[in-house]
Amino acid sequence: MAQIKELVKFKIPLGNQEIELQQIDHVEGGMSLMRIRIREAKRFTIFDIDPDTARLWARTMNEWADTQNTAPNE
Repeated sequence: MAQIKELVKFKIPLGNQEIELQQIDHVEGGMSLMRIRIREAKRFTIFDIDPDTARLWARTMNEWADTQNTAPNE
């Protein structure tokens, strides 16, 4: 049996996808994973990732976001 803790839930403005991040704690084995649920209309995509994968994903997303010009186009 697993315990699920909701971390954050939000919508992407351009595609209206719903993103949900959850912590999944597997009581039997003591393993914790992050569940990423992406909902597009009636379709769901779900990833359960380990801490090392979460760090890589977060680092890559942060590095990419830091290179983007967030100022409005003139």
